[in-house]
Amino acid sequence: MANLVPLISAAERKRGRNDWSASLIVASLTGAFGSSFLYGYNLSVVNAPTVFIKKFYNETWGRRYNQSMEEETVTLLWTISVSIFAIGGLVGALIVTPAVKYFGRKRTLLLNNVFAILAAILMSLSQLAGVLEMIVIGRFIMGIDGGVSLSALPMYLSEISPKQIRGSLGQITAILICVGVFTGQVLGLPEIFGQEPLWPYLFGIIIVPSLLQIAVLPFLPESPRFLLLEKHNMKAAEKAFQTFLGKSDVTYEVEEVLEESRVQRNIQVASIFQLLCDSSKRWQILTVIVTMACYQLCGLNAIWFYTNDIFKGAGLNPEMIPYVTLSTGAVEILAAVFSGLVIERLGRRPLLIGGFNLMVLFFVILTVCMTLQDHAVWLRYLSIFCILAIIASFCIGPGGIPFVLTGEFFPQSQRPAAFMIAGIVNWLSNFAVGLLFPFIQKGLQTYCFLVFAAVCLAGATFLFFVLPETKNKTLTEISQAFAKKKAASENCEMHQLEAKRKPSGEQELNTPVSLENGESKSRIA
Repeated sequence: MANLVPLISAAERKRGRNDWSASLIVASLTGAFGSSFLYGYNLSVVNAPTVFIKKFYNETWGRRYNQSMEEETVTLLWTISVSIFAIGGLVGALIVTPAVKYFGRKRTLLLNNVFAILAAILMSLSQLAGVLEMIVIGRFIMGIDGGVSLSALPMYLSEISPKQIRGSLGQITAILICVGVFTGQVLGLPEIFGQEPLWPYLFGIIIVPSLLQIAVLPFLPESPRFLLLEKHNMKAAEKAFQTFLGKSDVTYEVEEVLEESRVQRNIQVASIFQLLCDSSKRWQILTVIVTMACYQLCGLNAIWFYTNDIFKGAGLNPEMIPYVTLSTGAVEILAAVFSGLVIERLGRRPLLIGGFNLMVLFFVILTVCMTLQDHAVWLRYLSIFCILAIIASFCIGPGGIPFVLTGEFFPQSQRPAAFMIAGIVNWLSNFAVGLLFPFIQKGLQTYCFLVFAAVCLAGATFLFFVLPETKNKTLTEISQAFAKKKAASENCEMHQLEAKRKPSGEQELNTPVSLENGESKSRIA
């Protein structure tokens, strides 16, 4: 069997387009539509009805306590309603590891729809019930759904896809996030649901993707790697491979997974503490932490904050701004699709590092434009271009590749803990941005973009020196690439220690020794 693996591997590299089976496409789209799509949708859907929901808060408070709510209290309550989504996401990231361990990847995605449906019911019926707390609780529960989704979905996609298209399939997570953001913008238009009596429907629509996933995903197999390595069900794993790959002979795929099983023999599913204590995965963990932190801290939230002001400064009619804002969502989708198409040709490194570097460039240009726009009208239009360019730069690399890398770096036993670490960093960074950005913006004004440019530059520099290319590589090959970097780092530390010891050693070697006859001679080592 081992002798056949190189021959089969060579044949697999020639498969090309045949890697995309119908079952694989349906599983990835259905999984993402009920997961990452909802995450993106809930990021943007709260923008359009902000004024109406604040009015609902005030009216509800007035009926309950016979007095109007102060403006500061309304703003605080609305801020809590928006930011509690990140707290729920952190809770979801914490529970995802035991969930995927006991229920499996597919079943975790299915059970996660309970959170989405419950949140949709609470938020859509809040106005009818006259209970403002239903929106706050619904946003928290929806955050739990997002926290589970952004870990379980990339894990599922990375385990069902052939390595030849692993990156492209993984980018579906990012593409559906962008589609979700765009859908929230479109449905929030005044002609659709962006009206005072209709805003609850914006939250009720959340049920639709969840019901679709519940209807389709049960008919698709569980992750074959989960079935083989954790459930030890060879027959079910082979059948899953055959379904996802669209072929009857899955000898190579099974043997490749079993080879990993031999290396990981007798190793149980690792906890976060066990993974953090594994010195052989130090660089992988650091890379995941850096990429996920930069994913949230790179400044895209600042772009959304300034978009309306920049469009107003360019002379656009305020009534037209919601429609022009749709261009940002369209650019997101196009850039994410482009990344999915070229990731298996260009690789992960160029797209991720290049995306961060382009963001640095356009953040600097945008800072100059917004500082000097009163002196030259054309700078206002250049600011609009910079906004679209920053969004595109984010989506071609930093917007989706971090999720792909997390699934590629770790073996089956450590993958749940790795995604849990990635999720915790992601949601803590998300919460930190929401908490700190208003103060950064108030203190630095337009110069706040330079802070995000520095974050992007630091991330790109780290990845340039640490991140190996993972395109079309097995877990063993990726681990070997990181091991080389670890060895180089250890050699560098050894040379530094030797350099520190050398002067004292030379001084000791050159110390004269007094002999009995009074003569002095150099000590010989």
